[in-house]
Amino acid sequence: MKLRMASVLRNLLLVWGVFSLLGVIGLGAFFAYNLGPGNTDHVEEASIDDVRFVLNSCGLGQDRIEKVVRSFVSSRSFTGDHLDAYAIKISRVDLAELTAAPISFHSGWYRGDQLPAVVLEATEFISGALNGGEIAWFPKLPELRSAEVYVYPLTIYLQDGSPTSVELIFVRPADNMVFYLSEKT
Repeated sequence: MKLRMASVLRNLLLVWGVFSLLGVIGLGAFFAYNLGPGNTDHVEEASIDDVRFVLNSCGLGQDRIEKVVRSFVSSRSFTGDHLDAYAIKISRVDLAELTAAPISFHSGWYRGDQLPAVVLEATEFISGALNGGEIAWFPKLPELRSAEVYVYPLTIYLQDGSPTSVELIFVRPADNMVFYLSEKT
């Protein structure tokens, strides 16, 4: 009887030890990820090479980039939550490019005051980030929804009909500025 209880007790302690070890490893990984040097905000560090994808994705082309005026790339959470934003000065943009037929069946430029429902919801989704201090330089929602700005929805992920993650490109032709915002919450 004593031998059997000792065997059961030994097995329970072994299982407890395995779970404790996994817990310590998990907590160590969590703290290393959140406090480590590779997971920090990057403010005003983006180069032209970092933002080429923005103009290539919407069909304007990387050859127009003059400089990255402002940038903010946030740290990432375990679930991928982030806020990335760029302000890019380009050499030219023609209104005809923005009002031409869509690049593909699912994408094209929309005037800020004439957004389809899903793009309007995606634009409103980012309004919380626009009120934060990290990207105070980014145009506010009333300007983004005006006739002076064009919107290119790069990606919009929905859950139960509401956006959970968006990538939007905005162009303000008056001063040849392109704004990019990617947010996941």
